[in-house]
This record gives sequence, structure tokens and C-alpha cells, in this order.
Amino acid sequence: MDDSHSIPDGGRRDFLRKGLTLIPAVTLASTGLGATAQQLMAAPANPAAANAHVPAAPASGDYHPAFFTAEEWAFLQAAVSRIIPADEHGPGALEAGAAEYIDRQMNTPYASGAQWYMQGPFVTDAPAEMGYQLQLNPQQIYRLGIAATDAWCMTQTKKNFAAQDSATRDQILGKIEAGELHFDELPAKAFFSLLVQNTREGFFCDPVHGGNKEMVGWRQIGFPGARADFMDWVERNEAYPFPPVSIRGERA
Repeated sequence: MDDSHSIPDGGRRDFLRKGLTLIPAVTLASTGLGATAQQLMAAPANPAAANAHVPAAPASGDYHPAFFTAEEWAFLQAAVSRIIPADEHGPGALEAGAAEYIDRQMNTPYASGAQWYMQGPFVTDAPAEMGYQLQLNPQQIYRLGIAATDAWCMTQTKKNFAAQDSATRDQILGKIEAGELHFDELPAKAFFSLLVQNTREGFFCDPVHGGNKEMVGWRQIGFPGARADFMDWVERNEAYPFPPVSIRGERA
């Protein structure tokens, strides 16, 4: 990525805090495939914005994907690790379980398109304000997008996406976002947009959905989670002093 698309000077913590306003923190995955910006990629964070307490990485589990194949799972883990990377402020999307969250979503009516209007006409280059206009559901977008990305990587380097180093992964994801890679069966931008949206959801969702393990996403931005009432603190312009609470009553 070039510097023009890096995270703003406010640092990763401020950037993630703003990102939280884009999705409900305790819901399942959104059906929206809105446009995203390249600044979601890794960039050096501003040390001045660092949180005093850096959340520890959650213990790695033994999760086995139910939807994705081994090759697709390797891609997904590699991709989410670059969309929200771990840094000095704490764990990233991979450590928070965003890949697990996405895999769990693939076995819901959302991912099969059961809750979507899926009749034509379909428009591949519709403006963003028209909403999603493709005939593919999320399951198909992931399956086709991952296969197309890995195929492109193999033609370029003889290695799939997961085998690339971090810098090369960033470059490839940037090309997908910009639409510089041509995929025969779906627009590259639609694949990137869904991947980023679901990664962001997996980082900020309630842990009941498989992501945001040990509430690391919430802790990094000071979000109280599913506490019954914290309105007294909204206008105080000071750090909320209590740890976040999940839907199940777990405390960080």
C-alpha cells in the first residue's frame, strides 16, 4: 500500500473506534456490501495514540471450519490477518477469531441468500447507492473470490495467497480492492468489500458469534459491550472505567 492510503494520524485505536459505528456490535453479519477504503489495511500506528493497557492475545483454539475447505481456510486466515493486523496496541482480526466468525456465518440463511431478494435483473457495475445488484450470495462470493485470487497468485509466483509474505498479501489485496485484478465470475471489488465487512464484524461482534475473542476488539477502543446502562458516561469525554460485558455475561 502506498502512504496515501494509510491509517490516519489518530492511530489504529481511533480508526477502529470509528469503524465500530458502522456496524451493530452484537448482531450477526450485515447483508450490505458497501464500498470500503484501502486504509483498512495495515499501516504503522501512531505511538502517541497507544492505549495504556494492551489487550493480550486470546488463547488459540482448536476450531475446525465447517464451510471452508483447508485451502480456503488458509486464505481466509491470511487475509483477515492483513485487513486488521496485530500491532503494539493489541491482537488483530486473526487473533480475535474473525475467520471463525466468517466460517460460522457461512452456515446461516444470510450466507445462502435466503433472506435476500435474488431475482433479476442483475447489474455488475451498478453505482453504490443502488445497493447490492449481483446474483451471487455470500457463500458463492467467498468460494469464487478465494479461488480466483489463489489462481492469480499461482500464475504470478507459483504460490497461493496464504503462502505470500505480509507485504505481498497487502499488495494483492490492494489490487483486488482497486479492481485491478479481473475475476471471470464476479467483480473483484465485491469480493473485497464482503471480506472487509465481515472481518470488521468478526473483530467487533459479540463473542457469542465466534469473533472478538475475549472482547479484544471492544477493549482496544474502550467499548462497554452489552452492559445494561452506560449512558451516564457518554458525555463525560473520559475513559469508561469498567470492562466490557458480553451478551452471555462474560467480562473481559
